[in-house]
Amino acid sequence: MIESTHILAFNLTLIASMLVPGPALLYALRQSIAGGFAMGAATGFGLATMATSWTLAALLGLEALFVAFPYAFVALKVIGALYLMWIAFGLWRNASAPMSTETSQHRRAFVGGLLINLANPKSVLFSASVVVVIFPPGLTAADIGLILANNFAIEAGGYLCFAALLATPPARSGYLKLKPVFERVAAMVLGLLGLRLLFSR
Repeated sequence: MIESTHILAFNLTLIASMLVPGPALLYALRQSIAGGFAMGAATGFGLATMATSWTLAALLGLEALFVAFPYAFVALKVIGALYLMWIAFGLWRNASAPMSTETSQHRRAFVGGLLINLANPKSVLFSASVVVVIFPPGLTAADIGLILANNFAIEAGGYLCFAALLATPPARSGYLKLKPVFERVAAMVLGLLGLRLLFSR
């Protein structure tokens, strides 16, 4: 049975990992500034949904599957790296294009958040290591449900805070003035992260 100290340790680790610059944080910040609160929130919910799914996979032992079938991990890693580079290419190509705020963009933002976190298969290995270290063995279905609900609440709440802070009129106005610069910088960072994921061992 899990205790409050387990949840606290998990939350502190989760928050620290969210604040480390990476594809998820960069994408969430960009979406919030560029598209406003609704797009930032939709992106955050997508990121939180996939991150929680990785935690569930870790709890169910997907890490053992990757160890048993390393080529499955390699294939997922390559696909993820190529997706990050595809996102980077799109940002670079459309850096000077006007920003669209249609509702369909918000739906795509949620899917984009899902795919950004899906594109990093190492997340499941991180989740697995955290689960093994923090939580005791023999978790019940209720324990797993509590961990997942807590995971989603922390992730979604964090990205909602980012969206609220960054989707302000001054932040958006400043972003739109320098949109080509910001988009190309984001494109280079995501592209480099994709290359690093592709060639990392």
